[in-house]
Amino acid sequence: MGRAAIGPEELARRIDHAVLKPDMTFRDLERGCREAASYGLRGICVPPWMVEHASKLLKGSGVRVCSVVGFPLGFTFPDVKVREAELSLGQGAHDIDMVINVSALKSGSYEVVLEELEGVVEVARESGGVVKAILEVCYLTEDEIRKACELALRAGVDYVKTSTGLGPGGATVEAVRLMRSVVGDRAGVKAAGGIRTLEQALAMLEAGADLIGTSTPGPILEEARRASGG
Repeated sequence: MGRAAIGPEELARRIDHAVLKPDMTFRDLERGCREAASYGLRGICVPPWMVEHASKLLKGSGVRVCSVVGFPLGFTFPDVKVREAELSLGQGAHDIDMVINVSALKSGSYEVVLEELEGVVEVARESGGVVKAILEVCYLTEDEIRKACELALRAGVDYVKTSTGLGPGGATVEAVRLMRSVVGDRAGVKAAGGIRTLEQALAMLEAGADLIGTSTPGPILEEARRASGG
């Protein structure tokens, strides 16, 4: 995809607004929901305990509510992640962005990662939800990224996602390309973590990302509007 091939409106439909700072308040959530609705974003990612409020604020807007699960370290038991996803979906979440157990992956305990992914996918399917597996690529080798993507495909996830945005590193073009090469057309790729400019967002899309996660959608989209002459 060339950098001139996507307009501001289409770009907005590929962006999930991340409102996930540890010290966020309802005021931050409300501001984020207004921004998501006004720009016509694809979605907004919020903490599980704020899903119900976000769902009410965004009712009828067309913006998807995304709940994070196992966030941000992914250490919790598979059953806990499944229940967390179930509760979030019950309160109005459309998407579940689940942090995989990176520790289990790096320990070679692949059955743990597969179990948690399969469990979350199962409960999401029951309600028509979408599942994104957050790999936190900054901690992974290329071989580990490949393995995580393979496990995600086996579980039937909808997207693999680069990062939480709270780790020591975020999305990279190289990681996005690698993830796309593994999942092919069997799953989508979401680039998230450290994407704050239009140039960065477009570079991720060129590398094979379908979606962009960012905490700064406004500046990116305003820059896109200026670039398009709008």
